Amino acid sequence: MDYIEVKLSLNPFSEDAAEWVMAEMGELDYESFSVENESVLAYIPKDRFSEPNLKVVLSGFNHAEFSIAYELRFIPEENWNAVWEAGFEPVVVDGRCTVKASFHKGLKRTKYTICIDPKMAFGTGHHQTTTLMIRLLLGMQKDLVDKQVMDLGCGTGVLAILAAKMKALAPVHAIDIDPTAVRSAIENARKNRVGDRVKILCGDASLLQAGKYDLILANINRNILLQDMSTYVRSLRPGGRLCISGFYQEDAMLLEVEAESLGLTLVQTLSQDNWAAMEFVLPQANG
Repeated sequence: MDYIEVKLSLNPFSEDAAEWVMAEMGELDYESFSVENESVLAYIPKDRFSEPNLKVVLSGFNHAEFSIAYELRFIPEENWNAVWEAGFEPVVVDGRCTVKASFHKGLKRTKYTICIDPKMAFGTGHHQTTTLMIRLLLGMQKDLVDKQVMDLGCGTGVLAILAAKMKALAPVHAIDIDPTAVRSAIENARKNRVGDRVKILCGDASLLQAGKYDLILANINRNILLQDMSTYVRSLRPGGRLCISGFYQEDAMLLEVEAESLGLTLVQTLSQDNWAAMEFVLPQANG
């Protein structure tokens, strides 16, 4: 399938502005987004692309506190895999977990290997927030066995697949609001031989079940985390843990204050290249 890449340059750039733009673009059937060098890259099949529709959506930002310029690039079907492969290097986290594509051969073995072929969805493990979340998961090796896990905003399913490989209770639950990501996560779970141990649904935090989970993973963004934090807490069992990422270090205090107001206790904070991840625990009830 041929694709159109739309490069949106935001001036001045901010994470909130990028999230806003991606949310609006998603209404036009764009299948995937990424943020690179303070620009948003959006991808849509050529037969569904309409420049007039794009201009209508962008006109909605006329009164925003940032400006947007865009460039178009045609990506023919035969070049699509080459585009992804050119920038997809294997990721090794703490010498214990490798995230790679099927075309990566001869790599040193680690305890956990996850094969994620480049597709039109987030979650290859390259983003710092995914790496940070993997690091938090690896730190729970003994505590994860037979525990009920939820992966919110699962993308291509890396975290859910890792939790399943670490012997979390089957099925590991995973949710993403993007149907393309859900299809990709299902395919990747099967590819990694945990298809029967991961249940993936399309939706948001409203699908969470009260008092159900021992561990909730939420790699989303600051605003959604703040909006849905109370839902996460209601869905944790006493002694359960919440791991969050998708925000900058300067936002960590804001999230910590919100989490602690809901009864969570901070366990640790990790950071990489100004991105942060935090682990909280819901204390056991007294008596």
